[in-house]
Amino acid sequence: MNLLLSFILLFLGHSLPGDSNTLSGTVIDSETGETVPFVYLHVEELNRSTTTDANGYFKIQNLPVGEIHLAAHRLGYKTKHISLSISSDEELEIQILLSPTLLSSQSIEVTANELTSGSHLTHVSQKLFGDDLRQQMGATLAQTLSNIPGVSQRTMGGATGRPIIRGLGDERLSILEDGINSGDISDQSSDHAVTIESSSTQEIEIARGPAALVYGANAVGGIINVVSNKISTNIPQRVNGTFSLSGETVSTAGASSLSLSVPVKSFVVNANVNGRTSLDINTPEGVIENSYTNTYSSTLGLSFVRDWGYIGSSLSYYDSNYGIPPDPAGHPNGVDIDMHKFQYVVKGEYVIDQDFLKVWETDFSINNYNHIEFESNGSIGTEFGLVTTNLRSFVSHGELGVFEKGRTGISVEIEDYAVFGASTPNSNSYSFGAFIVEERDFNDVHFEAGVRFDFVRNAPKQNDPTSNIGNIRTRDFTALSSSVEAIYPINEQIIIGATVLNSFRAPSLEELYSEGPHLASYSFEIGNPELEAERGLAKELFVTYNNRNTVIEAAVYHNGFSNYLYAQDTGRRNNRNPDLNDFQFVGVEAQLYGFELSLEQQLLKNLLFNGSISYTIGRQNESTTSTKQVPLPLIPPLSFKSSIKYSAKSFEIGTRLTASAEQNDLGDFETKTDDFILLDGFASYSLMAGKLLHTFSFNVTNVLNNTYYNHLSRIKELNPEAGRNMSLLYRLYF
Repeated sequence: MNLLLSFILLFLGHSLPGDSNTLSGTVIDSETGETVPFVYLHVEELNRSTTTDANGYFKIQNLPVGEIHLAAHRLGYKTKHISLSISSDEELEIQILLSPTLLSSQSIEVTANELTSGSHLTHVSQKLFGDDLRQQMGATLAQTLSNIPGVSQRTMGGATGRPIIRGLGDERLSILEDGINSGDISDQSSDHAVTIESSSTQEIEIARGPAALVYGANAVGGIINVVSNKISTNIPQRVNGTFSLSGETVSTAGASSLSLSVPVKSFVVNANVNGRTSLDINTPEGVIENSYTNTYSSTLGLSFVRDWGYIGSSLSYYDSNYGIPPDPAGHPNGVDIDMHKFQYVVKGEYVIDQDFLKVWETDFSINNYNHIEFESNGSIGTEFGLVTTNLRSFVSHGELGVFEKGRTGISVEIEDYAVFGASTPNSNSYSFGAFIVEERDFNDVHFEAGVRFDFVRNAPKQNDPTSNIGNIRTRDFTALSSSVEAIYPINEQIIIGATVLNSFRAPSLEELYSEGPHLASYSFEIGNPELEAERGLAKELFVTYNNRNTVIEAAVYHNGFSNYLYAQDTGRRNNRNPDLNDFQFVGVEAQLYGFELSLEQQLLKNLLFNGSISYTIGRQNESTTSTKQVPLPLIPPLSFKSSIKYSAKSFEIGTRLTASAEQNDLGDFETKTDDFILLDGFASYSLMAGKLLHTFSFNVTNVLNNTYYNHLSRIKELNPEAGRNMSLLYRLYF
């Protein structure tokens, strides 16, 4: 707390000096000349964002001296990236012209007053926002992202969906909210839910490559950042916010949310409240028993914004009660989970404005997470508690050696973990990381490189040399990870690039020390205190073609692991709990490789086709002494997704087709899933009334009420996926 107090006093002590570098302006429709309201703008080098008001006006304060890149997003328009030079004590006013388009992937980059078509690093940062976000909004983050190429979802009922990218999930995929770790244990087991409410989301980003090293060395699957802006980085011109109502038929569900941002002189107060409830899920074969969900979350944030930057804090509460469907071999009556999380965050930014040092950013967070698994008789089966403390601090700088700019900093994380109802010992994890990520343009080639050092100490609170799983003891892990990336525009339409990432992941506390039944996930989990760190080498080649009516993106990738860690189903019944199989944590040599291909094509003036295909293959060595390759478990099958939509100025209607091949490339004791085809329909309408924007999104999924099974579902042997579902989302922007 002394460190936190010093940090706050440092910011407050700089509240008087400093110059105010301000960017303001208006966003205009290039064809009609009308202003465009509710355009989302953000400075890509900084945690600074705003939204145009009802008159298309915006203002962004306390910008650093030097070059910045401003991105302007609004569905129905080409995303525009603008390079601007900011001078000291300058109030710069610009006009941004947005060009209408149906292609959500299309963008325009403006550099030194020269207009070129292209994409601003979209290969490392896929974005979901605006009408696309509203149309795809699901009850979980995984459902919301499920139409993105290469993204699938691990499920175990209504509340537990977690995204999988290119076959990689759990601790290989970091989920953040406003750049802060979610602080839950959804990466540990399929019955644990992600504690981020999707209904109040403004934007979702997926990032890979060197930039991911800022957030950790283990995100070989990528970074998912949910943008909620709980702590304002900019003072809005007036009170603004959103109000949402939604419902769906397949589980008789309803949800609502309210977000407010209130400026008070140099302060901004943010408030957010969300509620969601649903009954059991209906399928073509009947009801999935005990698949209900009740969730409530709220946040209160306060920011102090001055010429030198900002400092703010937020306090959030997340409460969820949901059911895990029954399994005759594990818990025949199902399990009820009661989950709570408190999160406290302090974030700040100081604009240094020197020739070398540009901006200093720091964030500090405490997550207090608890969840209890109740058996059908009301007794507690297992209880998990996790307190996570994070501190990250880094500076953005100018020219350093051969590089033009970059970021360098440190991160510290402490986990205090406890499990009740099993023989797993209470334990702590201490992590320290230091990173540097640099970039430069060598003529037409954009180059990025990053290096990260990590030290991890995992320590059980009680060493037990007589443990049934081996010699439980403190383990230390130290490693360097790195990444490089190069992007080359062949011409104005074609961009090619390559990324290489050398990743490091220390075994988690669960992988080292777990010992006991976990009925909600139908398993008896057995740790391995002898596990070594997981090391991976990820390679990717990509190409983007972008012209006026067509956007094509293709990528091939290969992820090789010298020690891939996972819980292996041994097929053995546990001696103490004969209803459960032993799941032993192991490390194996493994490879995951595949490809993605997507196409957006404007067929007619108001008609757009969108299609993608993705495929991942997972292989592991049969044993530590054998080079024979056998399938990894829980790898998604070949998937094809397409849609066609008609779009007018404020109205869209379309249909979506999803096809999945059968998955018969199976790991040990895994069951195959058949191929299936799903047909969906969607429509949306927006209405500007005075200074209010009303939006309506209607969806029908699984129109034909087909019976199908998700290969990544832990209950696929017992239950199919949801049947026909009609949902309606109303969102008001003010």
